[in-house]
Amino acid sequence: MNVTIYHNPACGTSRKTLAILQEADANITVIEYLKNPPSREELQRIYIRGGMTPRQGLRAKEPLAEELGLTQPVASDDAILDAMVRHPILINRPLVETDKGVRLCRPQELVRELL
Repeated sequence: MNVTIYHNPACGTSRKTLAILQEADANITVIEYLKNPPSREELQRIYIRGGMTPRQGLRAKEPLAEELGLTQPVASDDAILDAMVRHPILINRPLVETDKGVRLCRPQELVRELL
């Protein structure tokens, strides 16, 4: 099975999710999204495929999200996506994509739904 994980090695949940994928013997593509951020179009595609809004994919507890006003109800999906492209730390992780779909794997056990 082919799997793509948008991964932050500094995140414990992301590391645990990657370990589950490795144990499942999946063919894994690891994208360290802080070093290689996805484009706006790619983020949009991922969220649509996962049935999520950009707001649901926002790392709302990141102080920058509040500083930019993204945690306010009036913040639009477009504003959130634009901010994520400029500041990939705002992308919640880990995002995992397989042929079965996309999940924000918090908690990490959610990745099993995609295997």
